[in-house]
Amino acid sequence: MTRVAAIDCGTNSIRLLVADVDPDTGEQVELDRRMTIVRLGQGVDETGRLAPQALERTFAACREYAAVIEEHGAERVRFVATSASRDAENRDEFVRGVLDILGVEPEVITGDEEAQLSFAGATKELTGRADLDKPYLVVDIGGGSTEFVVGDDTVRSALSVDIGCVRMTERHLVGEDGKVTDPPTPAQIEAIREDVVAALDRVTQTVPITSARTLVGLAGSVTTVAALALGLSAYDSTAIHHSRVSYEKVAELTDWLLSSTHDQRALKPVIHPGRVDVIASGALVLRMIMEWIGAREVVVSEHDILDGIAIRTAEDVE
Repeated sequence: MTRVAAIDCGTNSIRLLVADVDPDTGEQVELDRRMTIVRLGQGVDETGRLAPQALERTFAACREYAAVIEEHGAERVRFVATSASRDAENRDEFVRGVLDILGVEPEVITGDEEAQLSFAGATKELTGRADLDKPYLVVDIGGGSTEFVVGDDTVRSALSVDIGCVRMTERHLVGEDGKVTDPPTPAQIEAIREDVVAALDRVTQTVPITSARTLVGLAGSVTTVAALALGLSAYDSTAIHHSRVSYEKVAELTDWLLSSTHDQRALKPVIHPGRVDVIASGALVLRMIMEWIGAREVVVSEHDILDGIAIRTAEDVE
C-alpha cells in the first residue's frame, strides 16, 4: 500500500482524498475524503477569467487540505485541475497560489486526460462483476464539462464536452438581474436541451456511446439524484455507491427539480447548499444522456476521477 493524497479541482468543487492504495488492484483504505464547494468557475463562461473571490475560496480550501495532508503524512500529493482552470486566461495566478500553499503545481489536464482518470476510478473495482455487462459508458457530469468514456478493461475512446451543470445554469438559467430564474421557464429549459443535444451529437461521432451495455454515472449531480431517489434523510455515500437508479426515477426527479423553487430544493438535506441552484441542470443532462443511449438505469459510483488520481499516483510511486 502507498499513502497518497489526491486533489480534484473542478468548476464547482474541490475535493481531497487521502488513502492507502494498492496500485495493482486499486484497493484502497480511505483515510480522509472531503469536498468543498468553491465555484472556481464562477463567471468563467462569460468573462474568460477566474474571479478574485472564486480564487480566494479555492485557496482557503487548499490551506485546509494542506493541514489534512500533513497530518496523515502522504508520500505523494497530486493536484489535478479540470474544466474552469483550462478555460481561464488568468490560470497562471491559480497555479501560483496552489503551488505556494500545497507545494505542488496543479496539473491543468485536458478533457481526454480527465476522462481517462474518471474511467480508472469508476471501473477499477467493477472488474469481474458478472451482473454488469461490458462495455461500460462512464459519464462524469461536472460543473463545466461532462466526460464520456467507453471501455471495458481499458479505455476505447473518450471525449469531453462543455455541458456541465454550472455552465448550463449560468449560460441559460440566469436572468437579466444576474440571478438564477427559479424555477426556469420552458424556453430556458429548451435552450439547455438544445445545447445538450448538440453536444451528444458531437460525442456520438467520436465515441460509440450507444454501444455501451452499462451506464456508470459519476460526480455530484449524479450522486445527488441517487440520494434523492433512495429517499435518504442524510447523504450516505455507502448507500449511494453502486446503487442503481432507473430512467423512470431520473425523469421523475428531473421534472421535480426543474419545477421546484430554490427554497423547496434547499429543504432536501441530501442536496448540498452549493448544488441547490445547479442540480436541476445536472439532472437534465443525466436524463438526456439516458434517453439518447436508451439506458434503462444508471449505476452510480462514488468513486470517480478523484479515485483515479489516487490510483495513478500510487502507480507512479511504485
